[in-house]
Amino acid sequence: MLIPARMSEAEEQRWVTVMLDKLAAQESKRVLGDAELSERAERLSAQYFDGRARPTSVRWVTNQNTRWGSCTPSEGSIRLSHRLQGMPEYVVDYVLLHELAHLLVPGHGPRFWRLLEAYPRTERAKGYLEGVVAAERLPHPPGARDE
Repeated sequence: MLIPARMSEAEEQRWVTVMLDKLAAQESKRVLGDAELSERAERLSAQYFDGRARPTSVRWVTNQNTRWGSCTPSEGSIRLSHRLQGMPEYVVDYVLLHELAHLLVPGHGPRFWRLLEAYPRTERAKGYLEGVVAAERLPHPPGARDE
């Protein structure tokens, strides 16, 4: 995004927020709806967990800004952060599988991670998400704003 050098830091932040909101609105028209997300979870469970993970609901949420997803095993509900929308399919699949695995194993112990070993792109997806988090924390280098 090109930003005039004369903008203050506050103006820049406001403008970036406005533009990101616009991009998110455009992207939301192209992403999976909750029904497709549920179908995808069902397919992934069948493929990697022999269909044993059966969520009662799978949906996008906008209130998760520090997590990619969450699962409430007692309710069988899975929620994915809207921030995943527009990310590569293998990343969304990994987060879905991660939450599906919690329906079978509640914690993050060895049994849990063994379940995720079945997905061949686990490490790649984790690396992608770690990169996104790291990029969000990077300061703006001097002279990074385009005129």
